[in-house]
Amino acid sequence: MKKNISNFPNPSTFPFFYGYFIILLGTLGVWASLPGQTVGVSTFTDPVKNILGLSRDQLSTAYMLGTIGSSLLISAAGRWFDRFGARTMATTAALVLAISLFIASFTDLISIFIQASLGWHHWIIPFLVITLMFFLFRFSGQGVLTMSSRNMVMKWFERHRGRANAFNALSVSLGFSMAPILIDSLIIRYDWNGAWRMMGFFMLGMAAIAFIFFRDNPEKYGLIPDGKPKPLKSKAIEAKELQNFEPGEAFKTRAFWVVALMLAFNSFFFTGFTFHVVSIFESAGFEREMAISVFVPISIISVTFSLTFNFLSDYVRVKYLLYIMILGGFLSSIGLTALGGGWGLYVIVVGIGITGGMFAVLNAIAWPRLFGRKYIGTISGKGMSMIVFASALAPILFSLSHTHLESYIGVAWLSLSFMIFIAIAAIKVRNPRLSLPDGSKVK
Repeated sequence: MKKNISNFPNPSTFPFFYGYFIILLGTLGVWASLPGQTVGVSTFTDPVKNILGLSRDQLSTAYMLGTIGSSLLISAAGRWFDRFGARTMATTAALVLAISLFIASFTDLISIFIQASLGWHHWIIPFLVITLMFFLFRFSGQGVLTMSSRNMVMKWFERHRGRANAFNALSVSLGFSMAPILIDSLIIRYDWNGAWRMMGFFMLGMAAIAFIFFRDNPEKYGLIPDGKPKPLKSKAIEAKELQNFEPGEAFKTRAFWVVALMLAFNSFFFTGFTFHVVSIFESAGFEREMAISVFVPISIISVTFSLTFNFLSDYVRVKYLLYIMILGGFLSSIGLTALGGGWGLYVIVVGIGITGGMFAVLNAIAWPRLFGRKYIGTISGKGMSMIVFASALAPILFSLSHTHLESYIGVAWLSLSFMIFIAIAAIKVRNPRLSLPDGSKVK
């Protein structure tokens, strides 16, 4: 009886390929990670720092420390994913995020209680409390829930992985682009703490959905990836039988490090830009309304690139996709250096749009394409830890650039220098699984 309950609904008895339902579930899981994503946290920056009596630099540092702590555990979470599967990991992550949101809504009262109990009224107490909250948000939301939901979809598809990810990426891009406006409306209606509680109730529902419907490998239910056998004559790259790489082998390849570093750069730049978007635009002479509205054109460009190259990714090598993303990184960095000049606004919007769209492609299809599905949790977890770590550094480095240079030009030149390094390193990137005709050795 336990086995029947745990497998209900059984994917093998569905009237259509369960993988299509998995795409919808995976998208919902990534949507639900919003409270732990920078775009979901940034809207709370001003009200939270004001209620806790923290400066912008102090709150940015708390965010950095909480995110770094999260990044140190993401690799372990990837191994747990390979061991326990998407269902267990996503359910647990959603529950942890829900509980964290409820606790965070009382951050000010918790800080006051601790200060009164200790008889010590100092900013370090609310600083430590919000650091812990950021850690829980980032680890459970941006880390585990996102990774579990995305990897689950990638396990159910091979030849059509790009197409499956296209729907996921489009839905997530549209959802995240609307997030600042929706969250801002929640804050206006329920205040910052009420908004976190409302999001917490939603996360409880997500936990129930993950427990009931999330499933791992299709082979476990007598199904196969894509829902049908591979045709004899297919031009899709993964129509061939290719080797699954051990994590230790994958981490020795140039392909892993260059792709992971480029994904980490996108996380760094977009996190810093989003976290300080109002300040960035005000320092360049723009109004607050312009700062908020800029995400609309960015999302349009991002969705366009994501859709286009997700569909093409089944037939295009990872290296070519990587260079398109590098181009976006160059444009983003150059745009930030010249934002005050007017034309920089258009360049940075295009650049962030391109990198965001290509991030949605590469972060999903690169790991199974380069190294196989068997250890996707461990391998993608290592990449995710770098992505999360980079996002941890962004708010404080952007903030320090503004504090000491009275602009964001310092972090802009730092980003441009890193892009030059990545562009050079990417020249010799090869897909390890295609290094020999049978994909049997690493190069």
